[in-house]
Amino acid sequence: MQIRHVVIKVDDQDKALAFYTSVLGFKKIADRGGRVRWLTVASGTGPKGVELVLEPNSPAPARAAQKALYDAVFPAAILSTNHIAGEYQRLKRLGVRFRGKPKKLGSSRFVFFDDTCGNFIVLLQREA
Repeated sequence: MQIRHVVIKVDDQDKALAFYTSVLGFKKIADRGGRVRWLTVASGTGPKGVELVLEPNSPAPARAAQKALYDAVFPAAILSTNHIAGEYQRLKRLGVRFRGKPKKLGSSRFVFFDDTCGNFIVLLQREA
């Protein structure tokens, strides 16, 4: 068994696609459908075959759940990097809104950022 797709609810699929590709540097993998759109992105440097599904936050219960998690600063996903300081600076220059600066917890460093689509994402670096 493998992880293939991870769903992230977004308030606007086009805005999410722009953020995850233009800002984070992910690649669009699939964009199919009409009224119901299957939209996925993946990291060019991550494991092959693992995709984020950028799924609309409808119906209303999905929007309410997403807002509750956002208001509680509960992350929708954790993205990994080997160089958190450099990624933090790069993303900050691109206008990404962070919730503070990277912090150390045990053998890891992390920082929360807003994906502009209704989610907080954690950027994480595990240290050796």
